[in-house]
Amino acid sequence: MDRTDTDTRDFTTAGLNLIAQALSIYDRDLRLSVCNRPFQTMFDLPPDLVTPGARFEDTIRHLVGKGEYGSVDDPETFVRTRVDQARAFQPHYMERTRSNGRTISVEGSPLPQGGWVTVYTDITRTKRSESLLRARSEELSDQLLTHAEDLSATNRELAATITALEETKRQLTEAEARTRLTAEMMPAHLAHVDAAGFYTYSNRRLGTIIPYRGADLPGRHIREVLGEAIHDRITPSLNRAYAGEASVFEFTDRSSARRIRTAFTPDGRGGVYILSMDITQETQTRVALQQTRRRALAAQMVNGLAHDFANLLTIILGLQSRLERTGLSEDQSDLVKATVAAARRGGGLLNRIGDMTGHRTYRARSTDLHALLQDMRLLATPTLPPTLGLSVVDTTPDTALMLDAGMLQDALLNLILNARDACGTSGQITIAAHAIDDVWIDISVTDTGPGFSDAALDQALNPFFTTKGGKGSGLGLPMVYDMVKLAGGDLRLSNTATGACVTLRLPWRAAPAQTAGGLALLVEDDDTLRADIRDMLVSLDYSVVEAASVDEAIALTADLPGIALVLSDLRLEGDGTGIDLADRLGQGGLPLILMTSLPPDDPLHRAAQARAPVLSKPFRADDLARLLRPEAAA
Repeated sequence: MDRTDTDTRDFTTAGLNLIAQALSIYDRDLRLSVCNRPFQTMFDLPPDLVTPGARFEDTIRHLVGKGEYGSVDDPETFVRTRVDQARAFQPHYMERTRSNGRTISVEGSPLPQGGWVTVYTDITRTKRSESLLRARSEELSDQLLTHAEDLSATNRELAATITALEETKRQLTEAEARTRLTAEMMPAHLAHVDAAGFYTYSNRRLGTIIPYRGADLPGRHIREVLGEAIHDRITPSLNRAYAGEASVFEFTDRSSARRIRTAFTPDGRGGVYILSMDITQETQTRVALQQTRRRALAAQMVNGLAHDFANLLTIILGLQSRLERTGLSEDQSDLVKATVAAARRGGGLLNRIGDMTGHRTYRARSTDLHALLQDMRLLATPTLPPTLGLSVVDTTPDTALMLDAGMLQDALLNLILNARDACGTSGQITIAAHAIDDVWIDISVTDTGPGFSDAALDQALNPFFTTKGGKGSGLGLPMVYDMVKLAGGDLRLSNTATGACVTLRLPWRAAPAQTAGGLALLVEDDDTLRADIRDMLVSLDYSVVEAASVDEAIALTADLPGIALVLSDLRLEGDGTGIDLADRLGQGGLPLILMTSLPPDDPLHRAAQARAPVLSKPFRADDLARLLRPEAAA
């Protein structure tokens, strides 16, 4: 105990000693926490029984031995009974006459953290006054005297009850404040509506789940708050809850494109509790994982067939080569050449299938989308006829994003070439990019061609569907679709008033701030790796503090406000993972990069990609530099 704690205890004891009543406080383990001097003198207790930590059982045994409770036939049974009563302590008030003839009142009240406080008051003089009043007031009737005595005792009991009620009220007020604070801190909207649909309670989180909604909801109708579009969609689930059936419903808020999960729970009195969460990132991760599993399944099915087909094509090419050397006529030679061309085209198709179903990993890096789109115009323009224009409309914010630039460029180039084929020798192709809040980035490619047919709108994303006849493989759009799904996004086909439109919707994930060094927190449980990675960070002008577990890392972030970067492994010391660290840091908190040696299709790796940039082990300093400062490392 330091000097401050000692001074505080001394001041408290001095203050308690000034109180006329005796006071004792025992904790939940029935050990003395504190008492004042009147407690010791009233019961004539030895020093060891008024020292903090003294056992309640020993004090009762001492008092029984002194005759405090009169003649006791079985002292040990008496002590055990009093100890059992103390363990099940209840608020009480009582008056008793001691063996020395003095009368005391005993008032006890439980403490919220366990244990109790008891106040002993010597009321001998008060009782003597009551007896004297009875003896000297012959004019008063016995009934009146008895009533006066009862009223005096009742008043004392009432005072004790009021004290207990005030303590209970204080505890309830604190519990309600803690409950409200917990509700406000939850990353979800909690609310209650009555049978008529009016909010009776709501925390202030609705605006973080569904943007542009107010925070002061009690007294307002749910239709007014959510708007008719959302209210109409949730009405069937809400009505089931009104009927007593709990339900869960997921929907997309069209204004923000966020995916929302809402749970409706009947309250048993005609109203409904509502819990709403933003599951956009969860949905993106789920989509990416589903696409990875589909690709793995397709690869298992295709690889065997492709292997056998490739062998057959090799045999065909070998036979045709032998035929060419047998002195065929010109017509026969042309047939051989056509057969060889068809076989080689089949080989190219196999390679395209391998690219689509093979092991491709979406590797997001800090990307300047403005520069990428301008580079696309320079890259694609030479492939277009002079009379076919290509323009870029870029209204995205000036923020570096986590994107796989190579995959995105391949996808856009594929779409531009498709648009070129649709337009012919003249027309206009437009690439437009804009952000939807901080949730999605939409990149669309439109053209002035004939647009998609109904069959194309329905089947264009299916492998091998093509409207180009023998010139198309039918794998272009499916490969673009595959890239978007690997990123956790979506692909939409539509027609405009002037032609076709393909929209890539990708998750908006801001890249870590590109700093010129600073203080970095390295979270890694392997000592050797931690030393190597620390050297990499130091070479990038970072000062480094280290941790091995989630709890240790969180403690450092609380104590060190100047941290500019958190670099954490997924597997850490203890039960927590890098994902737990990301969740505890929260969205919009410290810049975070996760690192792992797990394969890209591992569920933990996928879950990490939804929360932060992921650096695959092993890596070098220049890999880390490219992630932190792509311009400087280029």
